[in-house]
Amino acid sequence: MEKVSLEHVYLGVLAMAISLSLILLAGRPSIRPTKFQALWEGYLRFVRGMLLENAGKEGLRYTPIIASIGLFVFFSNLLGMVPGLEAPTANVNTNLALALSVFILYNLEGFRIHGLGYLKHFMGPNVYLAPFFFLIEVISHLARPITLTLRLFANMKGGALLLLVLVSLVIKNPFTMAVSPVILLFIIAIKFLAIFIQSYIFMILSVVYLSGAIAHEEH
Repeated sequence: MEKVSLEHVYLGVLAMAISLSLILLAGRPSIRPTKFQALWEGYLRFVRGMLLENAGKEGLRYTPIIASIGLFVFFSNLLGMVPGLEAPTANVNTNLALALSVFILYNLEGFRIHGLGYLKHFMGPNVYLAPFFFLIEVISHLARPITLTLRLFANMKGGALLLLVLVSLVIKNPFTMAVSPVILLFIIAIKFLAIFIQSYIFMILSVVYLSGAIAHEEH
């Protein structure tokens, strides 16, 4: 029997602990903010701006959950840069849990705000084609957690493997060894860029799904 590995769970808890620790370092809000406070205030302004742009003022209530998702995904991705560790987001189970959380959240909010009228979001603009649109929309919504999961998994797992291959090639080749510092810095910079981009993509897609669920028909 294959042994079940819980490493991604432990690393996920570690990513969450890092996020909470850095937030606590910001301390209480003050007129003269510390560097950490200024950092997190800037991050929260970014998240609020994302929600305002996509969901309006009603979306601001979701700032804590979206900000938390962003921090968790970012630090989970970042752990993959530590030698000997694999990013929790390079495990499909971690990403599926996150994606299902988003899926359940936005559907619950849709029903909470609109009641059964939320189902109108699935029926399209034409009453005669409503059954057809409903089927298509249900399939589309069910695919969302799958695509969220696989997009993040593929980029983090594939990125880690690519980084490993490129570093091994740099080390083995005499020519690249001579310029290895520059090449390695470039590779690491690309990896860090991917970490930021994938964190942002997961956040913005979560916001888009939420905004679609809470939007009123006249919008």
